[in-house]
Amino acid sequence: MSGIKSLGDLTGKRVLVRSDLNVPLDGSTITDDGRIRASVPTIRQLSEAGARVVVVAHLGRPKGEPDPAYSLAPVAGRLGELLGREVAFAHDTVGASATEVVSGLGDGDVAVLENVRFNAGETSKDDDVRGAFADQLAQLADAFVSDGFGVVHRKQASVYDVALRLPSAMGGLVATEIDVLRRLTVDPERPYVVVLGGSKVSDKLGVIDNLIDKADKILIGGGMVFTFLKAQGHEVGTSLLEEDQLDTCRRYLQEAADREVEIVLPTDIVVDTAFPGGDREPQPVVVPSSEIPADSLGLDIGPESGQRFADELSDARTVFWNGPMGVFEVDAFAGGTKTVAEALTRVEGLSVVGGGDSAAAVRQLGFDESAFGHISTGGGASLEFLEGKELPGIAVLERG
Repeated sequence: MSGIKSLGDLTGKRVLVRSDLNVPLDGSTITDDGRIRASVPTIRQLSEAGARVVVVAHLGRPKGEPDPAYSLAPVAGRLGELLGREVAFAHDTVGASATEVVSGLGDGDVAVLENVRFNAGETSKDDDVRGAFADQLAQLADAFVSDGFGVVHRKQASVYDVALRLPSAMGGLVATEIDVLRRLTVDPERPYVVVLGGSKVSDKLGVIDNLIDKADKILIGGGMVFTFLKAQGHEVGTSLLEEDQLDTCRRYLQEAADREVEIVLPTDIVVDTAFPGGDREPQPVVVPSSEIPADSLGLDIGPESGQRFADELSDARTVFWNGPMGVFEVDAFAGGTKTVAEALTRVEGLSVVGGGDSAAAVRQLGFDESAFGHISTGGGASLEFLEGKELPGIAVLERG
């Protein structure tokens, strides 16, 4: 796949960059700017090369029409702060404002167009509708750089179709993500430990299927663990449970045993009789994982399990972690996630935090991001890559 250098001399050229700037907002306040910071190096590289940089991105899930709650205006402001220069902002994506802003750019200037998902063509399943919108985007540029790893698993106009219409290259962020993920699937250094959490087994089926013959150990926490515990015949109370995945969990446990891959489940669980929220103070209780009370739900792995998971990670040379161990947003149920994150900072080989809630947890719990080998910017994209699926936004660049 071609990098930015393959585009030749960029001086004076309009370069459309698909970044991932989908950050959480509290009103107009950005609460986690991690994705913006991750996008800066490629944008800066293009600017310093003399390109006229036109950034397109999405925020949230507007329904194909403008919605002020999802405007990228605050993001453009923060990007300018990080770049140390003014960033122009267009109040539409392919309309009069975008045309005026792009035409006013000088060499090295940077502009952000309004939320690309304000246009129904961006996410349309109709190739012609999506292609027509991609034609409009392509008219704004001379070349295209794909640098939004969090969306490369989507066949969308600004990710896939534009790459068919312009000379295209892969940005540094996407290149790094792909390189790291390939190290997890092609001859990983051993011992190789996979840590999976999050709410649902069904969200991780493909990853387990594809890694069960590659990993040495799979540690399972989060809400998904209760389906595994139920599959073993244990009471799980009112914990999150996917009844339709019980047979699948039994199959995984048997397949792992047959392959001599160890699946490690928690031996203790932090429970409460209600999900945290409102004015009610959490009432955490630690119980054996085989003795969850019928009126309680599990909200975190227990301290004994956290220590066990940390011990399993202590000699690992390759680690992939996706999904928190509990409801980390609440202090009473953050212990397991914090213990796993701390253990990853001590891994001497490659430690990869698989984006999404795991990356959010690392930041919210106050960890130094540089202590981890790699923090992915795309939870869904990283999972689909590890499932062995083709990522449309990568495949289109490889074909080019």
